[in-house]
Amino acid sequence: MIIIKVGATDSTNLHLKRMLAETALEDFTVLVTESQLKGRGQAGAQWISDPGKNLTFSVLKCFEALEVNRGFLISQAVSLALFNAFSKLGIPDLSIKWPNDIMSGQKKICGILIENTIKGNAITQAVIGIGININQDSFRGLPHAASFSQITGTEYDLDSVLDVVLNFLRDGLDRISGADGKEMRETYDSCLFLKDRETVFKVDGNEVKGVIRGVSRDGKLILEIDGNQRSFGTKEIAFNL
Repeated sequence: MIIIKVGATDSTNLHLKRMLAETALEDFTVLVTESQLKGRGQAGAQWISDPGKNLTFSVLKCFEALEVNRGFLISQAVSLALFNAFSKLGIPDLSIKWPNDIMSGQKKICGILIENTIKGNAITQAVIGIGININQDSFRGLPHAASFSQITGTEYDLDSVLDVVLNFLRDGLDRISGADGKEMRETYDSCLFLKDRETVFKVDGNEVKGVIRGVSRDGKLILEIDGNQRSFGTKEIAFNL
């Protein structure tokens, strides 16, 4: 494992991809920054983080030939690794908000942005951006966000948390190539935020009540609506929280 630390950058994913364009990097190269100036989340959302208070980093994972149709295994493996790492660190009431936000109760404590490189029908590498709210004490304008310290009342050493997280990540990502996906999918489904509870979603601008039943092999959210099961991609549905 190679860990590269920089004081500030626009985005750890962008920074790591620029490095990749210039030179070959070893599998599981990690880029960590104290200050991310233009952090990105899912669907182009901005990831806001106070400098020196949280963990913002990206991980390079290389694959020999992971079929594109198995790509959601990466998201599942990363989500579960973080879930297990946070559990070891004593963060309570954890769940995974589809597709890959980590929640403590009703609050988001971690976001993930995965960008894959595809050649032919295979994923050759993934740049996995992760933002974890650790010691930040205020999230102005973000009522559904929280940090470890807000939840537990404890101040955390960032390097110690990073060490725990990276060990879980490495183990989880190393299992992908040999996984058939079924066991990982079942474990992931069991950790889903609001699973088996009626929840309001937005579909095509309209509010729809549905019950989360799981996630399909290709990463679509399976909802039961009026007794029928329907599948939705990330751009087709949103939580209405």
